[in-house]
Amino acid sequence: MAIQSMETIAGISIPDTALVREATDFIRSAEDDVLFHHSRRVFLFGALHARRLGLQPDAELLYVAAMFHDLGLTACHGSSTQRFEMDGADAARDFLLEHGVEQSDADKVWLGIALHTTPEVPARLDPEIALLAAGVKTDVVGVGREALTLEAIDAVTAAHPRPDFKDRILAAFNDGMKHRPDTTFGTMNDDVLAHFDPTFKRCDLVDIILSSSWPE
Repeated sequence: MAIQSMETIAGISIPDTALVREATDFIRSAEDDVLFHHSRRVFLFGALHARRLGLQPDAELLYVAAMFHDLGLTACHGSSTQRFEMDGADAARDFLLEHGVEQSDADKVWLGIALHTTPEVPARLDPEIALLAAGVKTDVVGVGREALTLEAIDAVTAAHPRPDFKDRILAAFNDGMKHRPDTTFGTMNDDVLAHFDPTFKRCDLVDIILSSSWPE
């Protein structure tokens, strides 16, 4: 059965399915305006990149991945001591399995969210994983923005505005990670903590190797 849409933004149809509606309601109740509108823009930018690249992702899976990808930054779902990406990935997989989605598809969404802050690797994986990362990069750091039309960008940001987004998303990153600073090792996330906290000390892989327990 073809997926119907009751909403179209920049020529991109938001799937009108029970899964998508429930995902939207779940995330809207859990996230503030900054993260909610960011998540919707990530889906739309990812879908726009899919269209220009000739990719055909599963729209429902891409939507759920986009909506859940920053859930680990919220107070209700980000209290763990694991990476915030994994909090969102775990919640998305549980949500999909509870809604009867096949394990392989739920695992695909898990991997996409878990890797969405990892450079380069997602682009070599399934379309849903690659396009989630592409949508995130476009909305947060502007990568790929030049490949989209101004009309499409304007339509997306009109539907989901980004007032003072740069400072507000940085604050959201910091709030979601400052209680678990060790999880930022090996990622770009330590840049955020260093920006907000002048006393933050980054781990150094060279020091870890040289001071390991192996005798020399």
